[in-house]
Amino acid sequence: MGTINGMNMTIFDKIGMKKSLAWGYLGILIFMMGDGLEIAWMSAYLQGRGMSVEQTASLYTAYGVTVTIASFLSGVLAEAFGPRKIMFSGLILYIIGTSSFIAFGLNELNYGTMLLTYALRGFGYPLFAYSFMVWINYRSPKHKLGAAVGWFWFVFTGGLNVLGAYYSIWAIEQFGHIGTLWTSIFWVSVGALFAIVMNRDKLELKSSGMSTRAKLKELTKGFTILKREPKVAIGGVVRTINTTSQFAFPIFLPIHMANYGISINTWLTMWGVIFTSNIVFNVIFGMVGDKLGWRNTVIWFGGVFAGISTLLLFYMPIWTNGNLVFVFIAGMFWGASLAGYVPLSALVPSLVKEDKGAAVSVLNLGAGLPVFIGPALVGVLYEPMGASGLIWILAILYFISALLTVFIHLPAEEEDEVRKVNVESIEKTV
Repeated sequence: MGTINGMNMTIFDKIGMKKSLAWGYLGILIFMMGDGLEIAWMSAYLQGRGMSVEQTASLYTAYGVTVTIASFLSGVLAEAFGPRKIMFSGLILYIIGTSSFIAFGLNELNYGTMLLTYALRGFGYPLFAYSFMVWINYRSPKHKLGAAVGWFWFVFTGGLNVLGAYYSIWAIEQFGHIGTLWTSIFWVSVGALFAIVMNRDKLELKSSGMSTRAKLKELTKGFTILKREPKVAIGGVVRTINTTSQFAFPIFLPIHMANYGISINTWLTMWGVIFTSNIVFNVIFGMVGDKLGWRNTVIWFGGVFAGISTLLLFYMPIWTNGNLVFVFIAGMFWGASLAGYVPLSALVPSLVKEDKGAAVSVLNLGAGLPVFIGPALVGVLYEPMGASGLIWILAILYFISALLTVFIHLPAEEEDEVRKVNVESIEKTV
């Protein structure tokens, strides 16, 4: 067992996760599993009950609006009122929105009610999960922050895109579609129990003794920081580019794949494999960022790698006539490249000594905006440019994000401190 400053290292120290926050990470995993259990089947289920494609698209748009708003507000709210309170608020909004959606909207397909309640549900997970990101940024050691946020994205994506989907396969057979949705309330409640109640880590923020008026004033920092700290704004743009293709691909890429004999079921399997690769590399690139530098990791393993792998995923079916082995490998490369941006969640909040919640809010806004931007790019560009033109636009955006990241420098004293701590940590563990 290694040592840090003469103290024994635990397994948590070695993997970069603060031990006192371990229950919180587990809670995020379970909460996001509950939140994401309908992602793979809700649209098809609603259309099977008679709703049009346009209606389901509008439902997801309304949901996306509130997700984006809550994503942006989560960081500054967590800093003003404390992450624990905002996480609890997210839980309550999720439960009210989900139960109302099922009971008053979905059962009778009352479309107006479905729009309102599904939108209300959208406030839930960003307030819950992204508030915990603020907690991580304040409580994790600087030299392990890349790994710490890597573990966050591991449990976040693992719950949302992997466990939620696999759980639904079993649950739908046991409880039916509506019954499965009701179980989501149970799972998010279990997740909240771990993350809020069993997580005993203490976080004291400067806002603890503030008046309500002063706390509300703190909320404006989510906007003013964009002017005060231009590098934070650049980080928000880079974060937006990070997952834009993730929301664009499902709209047009299955059609492209089908032209080369790859069925929709095979595409869905590939999507699961892609995000299995993604969650593994969320952790790997978090740790790599702590060793090679957060900025360098985002530039090369994020921007450059993502641009190349985006093109590979599109052209591999053409070059190999739909050979599944090569196409799946290209998909895994692309999923890994999305994880190359993980150190951005450590880099951007470290640009400021205070107001880390505001910096996280900008990143969270960047996480929410692709829900609109990805589909919008397809809607605007697919007809005039075709699939090949659109894929080049997405790849070029990734290369642009690499160039933008070059300008995101840590303050000199912060960079020296991180480098010094990294060197000392390596020397003491060898």
